[in-house]
Amino acid sequence: MDIVVAHDFYQQRGGEDQCVEDEVKMLRSHGHNVTEYFVHNDSLEGMPPLTLAANTIWSRQAFNDLGAIVRDRRPQVVHFHNTLPLISPSAYYATKQHGAAVVQTLHNYRLLCPNGLFFRQGRVCEDCCGKMVPWPAIKNKCYRASRAATATISGMLAIHKLAGTWRSAVDMYIALSEFGRSKLVAGGFPASRVATKPNFLARDAQPGPGRGGYVIYAGRLSSEKGVDLLLEAWGALGREVPLKIIGDGPMAGRVKDACSQEPAIEWLGQLDIEAVYELVGDAEALIVPSRCYENFPRVIVEAFGKGTPVIAPGFGPIGEIIENGVTGLLFRPGDASDLVQKVRGMMADGVARAHMRRAAYRAYADNFTEGVNHKSLMRIYERAIATADASRRRQSIRVYAETRQKTPQ
Repeated sequence: MDIVVAHDFYQQRGGEDQCVEDEVKMLRSHGHNVTEYFVHNDSLEGMPPLTLAANTIWSRQAFNDLGAIVRDRRPQVVHFHNTLPLISPSAYYATKQHGAAVVQTLHNYRLLCPNGLFFRQGRVCEDCCGKMVPWPAIKNKCYRASRAATATISGMLAIHKLAGTWRSAVDMYIALSEFGRSKLVAGGFPASRVATKPNFLARDAQPGPGRGGYVIYAGRLSSEKGVDLLLEAWGALGREVPLKIIGDGPMAGRVKDACSQEPAIEWLGQLDIEAVYELVGDAEALIVPSRCYENFPRVIVEAFGKGTPVIAPGFGPIGEIIENGVTGLLFRPGDASDLVQKVRGMMADGVARAHMRRAAYRAYADNFTEGVNHKSLMRIYERAIATADASRRRQSIRVYAETRQKTPQ
């Protein structure tokens, strides 16, 4: 296939950026011709606010750039990832204008929630889901704690909902979980155009030894990730279980303070991916303490690839990924005391933990390898192409009928 992949890279690199790079490598390794249309949010520095707002709603630059690429390369599919703010939905129309199918992977809940997280003031929030104008987000300054910035995102969502962009300009959406798909459908997206494809591990993983005697957290140090919950749990666990923390973020100061008060906690900061894999593989368990729904945490797949069981809250997509008592343990969302009990249970039963390690690796091998993911993506591309072809036929019939009505008999 000839494919264009479009993505707006974040200023602070995250898992979504890695997912895009891994998927491009996967496509090329299977013989597809991939053209990259990549922009970077570093270019936002110094951009006037009104220009940024206009680009978020309709980027002329992206419309012209994608139009030229699709016209020249004639791809069957243009696959979008992050479009905010430099690509914008204008690029869908440029793609359709030149005959390619449009696929959009949704790495977050942005089309239903301006901050993309379904999370506000320390709790899950779905106040904007399904609304024509997501006014609660504007009221609460949900995007970057700015009413103006939130209004820009909310306006973009409302304008394109009113214009029918989300229903007609995208041939297939990719949700990362059935939970995410159900939210999109509940929010008004056509069920027939929303497929499910999880993240994958772009390597031939092998189980780690799992004999390090510690548990591990790897991710952004922030409230929605449940870092405060993690630290609260270790306030009760004390020195019972060593905890290694990998990552950085706005709660780094609290993590540093916790390390100074509790010797069992070790903060390693940011590490390269190979070091993370090695530490996750030797951990007794990975902890994902998120307070938000997440979408599909890459770190869980990375842990499964190393045969490491996961302790996580039993809600949202995580409840789909982890089979309680088989590939890990699920605790009550937001409940530090239940997290403590699950950690103690995991560490106390070496036989059960060994079974979980084998089951976690099987889950990776069956569901999250590159080969399995490629087959799933090809099926979605085929559906997108068929949808685009059917739309063009309907448009041709409509134009023909209108022409006939206007032609004197």
